[in-house]
Amino acid sequence: MQSVTLQGTVRTELGTKYAKQLRDQGHVPCVIYGGDAPIHFYAPMLAFRGLVYTAEARMASIELDGKTYNAVIQDMQFHVLNDSLTHVDFIEVIDGKAVTILVPIVLTGNSRGVRSGGRLKSALRNLKVKGLIDALPSAIEHDITELRIGQSIRVSDIKVGKLYEILNSDNAVVVSIASSRTSVAETGGDETAVEEAPAAEASAE
Repeated sequence: MQSVTLQGTVRTELGTKYAKQLRDQGHVPCVIYGGDAPIHFYAPMLAFRGLVYTAEARMASIELDGKTYNAVIQDMQFHVLNDSLTHVDFIEVIDGKAVTILVPIVLTGNSRGVRSGGRLKSALRNLKVKGLIDALPSAIEHDITELRIGQSIRVSDIKVGKLYEILNSDNAVVVSIASSRTSVAETGGDETAVEEAPAAEASAE
């Protein structure tokens, strides 16, 4: 798993008021868990570009007051309106201790349903995965080539490694293909255009 260096500053003042001030100044409040006590710090929002906005899970090498903490993201919060990053919880990586992280799902292939005009609907973009850090994947791939209109892929359909486990519910939908106005019906290997029912004509008075 690739590591990204994050230079932060230890927080001396805690609480909602001070967290808001940090965000207004372009910083993101963070906490590192897993050690003897939680470590509160903040870092510039731009510093998270290579850590949060990527297609792969990455480890963070967090530098605080001359000390370095190896950690992974456990949870993130985003602004409800502008989707900006507002808070990050890290879990410190300790040798021999399992961690839980969010691992991106990478969908591969061009599904039959999309080729027939269906709409791809992603319900989960990340999976909650637990295991030793060296055994955790940076991304989990799944082929959707054979996925048809009306079908879905659930967490239970995702193949996982023997050295880690997925904590999401087995029944949770990862991705599905919905029909659309331009979709065609699939019958065996043939595809037949779907005719829309004509709109009811208003009776003339």
